Amino acid sequence: MKSKLLLTTTLIFAIVLFFSCKKDDNNSKKPIDFTVKLDGSIISGPYIASYSVAKESVLRSIPQMYIDSARCLLHVAYQHTSHGTHVTRGLFGLKDYKTGDNTLFGITNNDLTTNKLDFHDNAMESYAAAGVDAADLSRNETAFIQATRNFLDDPDNAQINLIVWSWCSIMGHSVSTNYLPGMQTLINEYGKNGTKIGTGTGQRKQPVYFVFLTGHAETDNVGDGKPKNQADLIINFCNTNHQLCLDYYSIDTHNMSDTYYSDTDDNGISATYGGNFYEDWQNSHTQGQHWYENKETDGSVTVGEHNTQHITANRKAYAMWWIMARIVGWDGTSK
Repeated sequence: MKSKLLLTTTLIFAIVLFFSCKKDDNNSKKPIDFTVKLDGSIISGPYIASYSVAKESVLRSIPQMYIDSARCLLHVAYQHTSHGTHVTRGLFGLKDYKTGDNTLFGITNNDLTTNKLDFHDNAMESYAAAGVDAADLSRNETAFIQATRNFLDDPDNAQINLIVWSWCSIMGHSVSTNYLPGMQTLINEYGKNGTKIGTGTGQRKQPVYFVFLTGHAETDNVGDGKPKNQADLIINFCNTNHQLCLDYYSIDTHNMSDTYYSDTDDNGISATYGGNFYEDWQNSHTQGQHWYENKETDGSVTVGEHNTQHITANRKAYAMWWIMARIVGWDGTSK
C-alpha cells in the first residue's frame, strides 16, 4: 500500500493551525490546537444536513481548519445511480467556483493526491455477489450491506473511512425494515469499536463513518411510503442515534428563501410555486458569484441528472462538505 496512506490508518491525528488576530500587540498570534479523532465518533451537534445548511453562506462560515482536515484526512467511497450524481457533480464543480476553491475544496477521483479530498465514485457496485444489483439503495434493498462488507474487507480499500450510498427512488421501499437496520449493522461492525475493527485476522485498523441519505422529491411526496414520510423515518433515526444524514428531500423541496413546497419534484418544479424555483433563482443570479457549474469527475460541465439547473447539485455539495467538517470535529455551529 502506498506510503502516503500510512497516516490515515491511525486513529488519532493531531493538527496545529495558526491564525493571526488583532487583539493587541502582545498577542498578535494565537495557536489553535485540536485533535481529529477518526475513530467513528461524532461530537454532539446537529446531525442533519438539510436545506438550512445547504447554503454557500454556511459553507464559507465553517472554520477553515475543519475544511482542511476533512480534505486531507477523509477517504470517501460513494455508490449511486442517476440522482446520486448531484453530490459528485456538485463536489467536482465546486473546486472551480471562486478564487482559492481549487485549494480549499480540492478533490480527485480514484487518484490519491496530497492535499486533495480522496473520492472514489461508484466504488462499491462491483463488490456485490454475482447477479446481485448493488448499483444504489433502491435496486435491491439489502444488497448494499454485503457489498459494503466486501469492499471494506478488501485490503486495497484499507484507507477508506467514509461510506455513502444514495437512493434512486425511495418511494415504497422498506426503510424501517431494511435500510435503517442494515446501516446500523454496518456501523456495529465497522464504526466506532466495531466488531471488525482491530488488528486480528479479518479485521481492519481504520474505523468507518457511514452517511445516511434521504430520497429525492417526486411531486407526490406525502403519505406512507412516500419521500416525505420516508425522510422523516431516516431523520428521526439519525437524530436519535447521533448519525449524520444528507437530506436530499429537504434540499429538493425548499427554495433559496427557505420556503417549503410539498409538491416539488426532483428539479425544483412545484405547481404550488408556479414553476421551477431553482431555475428562476439561477436565472436571476450571477454565475461565478452566486452559483457555479457542476462538473463530471473528468471536468466536463453538466447538471445533475434529472436536473435542468445547477442549484440542486450546488446545494448538495455544500451539504456534503458540512457533513465532512462535522466528521473531523466541527460542532456544526461555531464560526
